[in-house]
Amino acid sequence: MSVEQVSQNVDGLRWFKSSYSGSGGGNCMEVAVGLDAVFVRDSKALDGGPILRVGQGEWAAFVALAVE
Repeated sequence: MSVEQVSQNVDGLRWFKSSYSGSGGGNCMEVAVGLDAVFVRDSKALDGGPILRVGQGEWAAFVALAVE
């Protein structure tokens, strides 16, 4: 699996979170799709929290298993 923490500038990404996430905080994550990867971050740590870079193939496999 190809997952790494990103330290580069990812300001140009468009982040979104699940419509199932409530507006009251909690355990939510946000994702953004890049040209060759999917980026994942904690929705509560938007300014400086860790961002993970996941290969698109690995992300597709994760989503396929999650929806079963």
